Amino acid sequence: MSEEEMAPRRVKFYGIHDMATGWQIPRVAELAERFDPENVPMNVDDILELHNVQQYLEQGLFSTAYDEVEHNRAKSRIPQMRSTVARFFSAVNNTNFAAVVVGVGHEYRADLLDLLGRNNVFERCDSVVVLPALAATGVRLASMLASKKLVQAYDTALRDELSASPRGAENLIRKYLQEDVREEIHLPRSFTSVDARELLESYVDSEDANPNYIGLIAIANENTKAGIDAKLKLRAKRRKAEMNVKYFSENEGFKTGYEVGISDSQDEPVEFKMDTSDGMVSRYTFSRQWLEETIDNPSILNNFQHLFEFVDRQVLLTLPAYPANLGVMERIMGTTGKTEYKVGAAFQSVDMVTRLQTRLYLHFLESKDIDFEHVISWFFEEYLVEEFGVSNFSFSPSDRGTSYLQKVRHVFAEIESVANQFTLFVRDGDLDRDLLAMESLQVRYKEVPSLLKGKYVYPSEGEEIVGILHLLFSDQSSLSYINTNLNADNASMLLLENRVSYDDFEEYQKPGVDYLIKHGVLEDNGAQVQFVSVEQFLIFKALFDTQAASYYHLSDAGRAEAETMVAKGWVTRGSSLLTEAEGKYFNYFLNGVDFSNGPQLRNKYLHGSQANSDGEDAHFTTYITVLRLIVALVIKMNDDFCLSSLESNPEGIS
Repeated sequence: MSEEEMAPRRVKFYGIHDMATGWQIPRVAELAERFDPENVPMNVDDILELHNVQQYLEQGLFSTAYDEVEHNRAKSRIPQMRSTVARFFSAVNNTNFAAVVVGVGHEYRADLLDLLGRNNVFERCDSVVVLPALAATGVRLASMLASKKLVQAYDTALRDELSASPRGAENLIRKYLQEDVREEIHLPRSFTSVDARELLESYVDSEDANPNYIGLIAIANENTKAGIDAKLKLRAKRRKAEMNVKYFSENEGFKTGYEVGISDSQDEPVEFKMDTSDGMVSRYTFSRQWLEETIDNPSILNNFQHLFEFVDRQVLLTLPAYPANLGVMERIMGTTGKTEYKVGAAFQSVDMVTRLQTRLYLHFLESKDIDFEHVISWFFEEYLVEEFGVSNFSFSPSDRGTSYLQKVRHVFAEIESVANQFTLFVRDGDLDRDLLAMESLQVRYKEVPSLLKGKYVYPSEGEEIVGILHLLFSDQSSLSYINTNLNADNASMLLLENRVSYDDFEEYQKPGVDYLIKHGVLEDNGAQVQFVSVEQFLIFKALFDTQAASYYHLSDAGRAEAETMVAKGWVTRGSSLLTEAEGKYFNYFLNGVDFSNGPQLRNKYLHGSQANSDGEDAHFTTYITVLRLIVALVIKMNDDFCLSSLESNPEGIS
């Protein structure tokens, strides 16, 4: 074994909640006890480690074996450690800078830059000394730009360094476009928007550009300061397309896909099979008999809700991209933009399947001489009147025989119209067509109101509810795996599918179990750890899966649990037709209100920027998307009317 392998791993403070904190405490204690202010270390790595030990002590992270005397003794060393570190860096100058920083390991480079800045080293040393020495020890340009004091001290030199290579543009992309960047990036004051534009343009055209970064430029919002305009976005979009073509021409793919069909012999309304004989193909087949027996208007809409599963049991849309559906690798890999709608394989699967189902159903209805837009019209103009006594709603179907381009433009206008109609009805209690004609309302789908007060329950950002949801449902929870016989995808499934006692959990897992017991989520009856309340569990699951629970779909006991959660600060209640996630889904497809990577279909078609040269196939594809959105809106409005009617007349007495 080499000396490097035998040497103890140096202390690094990552934060009080980091998983590495616990096992570093013994070495922190050892170094704290060994520290002698009269015999201080002279090696930069030792000084940097001392700085990290100091941070542990400042946060009160001591050995569990310490008594009060040892606690106080360790705390008393903090000022001496801080002074030792400061004296070391105060002695750094042009003459010894390169010798001091040489060989500093990756884990300490951020600390190095921080302490150099804090102790005014950059003000004492020249850029021609500092920048080459830092580069030689492995400090990348991105890390240098994370140091505000370094950037301020060496403005011109760093501007030249940033502009020297097209790869410098990746720092601009991380600053302005990429989400979840660990280090803040500071740009030299002398670096202008013209510099930014030229650098990004050269990057888009460069041979070694990262396709993920090119994609972020293509979907970015226009930003003058960052040098991003429509022309650069288009240039990046075309470059990304070229890169994709080249990649797939040089690499074999794996066959995946979805198929939908109608079966003449199938008894079940729908059957699903996964074909793995040649890749992975998901097949959905629908019973012709079922479809032919459900061609009345109410059943047609019900098929979207129940057969095609556009919504779950709480009538929350299954169509949006929910964070809970992202896999581990999807969360940690890839390059996500700051204004990007984050989608993964689950969203793409639902999106593709529901497109195919809608397309198949549309053709089936046409074979029965049923115009689906007339079904939508029936809902607004007849059903609402007959079922709820609500009049004056309207939806005008497209003329038969018109092009899909015209159909799309027409239905987009009708979607906005019914959203405005519903908004006025909720606001005023009735729908005045003359007032509707006079008022010009900008449709904001997240703000379309509900007939019900406090319709949705949302998780707060409080530490307790965040911790509970993580422990119960996250695939990264420490409670999901006990041994080869006791494990599941998450802790909730482990507890529901197995008889697990408190002693079955490992010692490191018991604090998490204790946390859930303390907050009334779990209970230990001696033989088994189990959920305290089914109703409470169902709310937690909805909050994790769909980012909301529908209050009026809860049982009386469930509603009581929701009110208790509100009182604890775990959840809040809000009133709108769509949940926040559902509203974002609409905005993703229709406009650029929330996200820069959506197709912005409403804007393109109603503003006339969607050219007819795209062809009928492209417009038909958009038409299918439009129909999905209007169906989703109809389902949500019907749910709102039904729940409101039930709440106002719970006994069903007419």
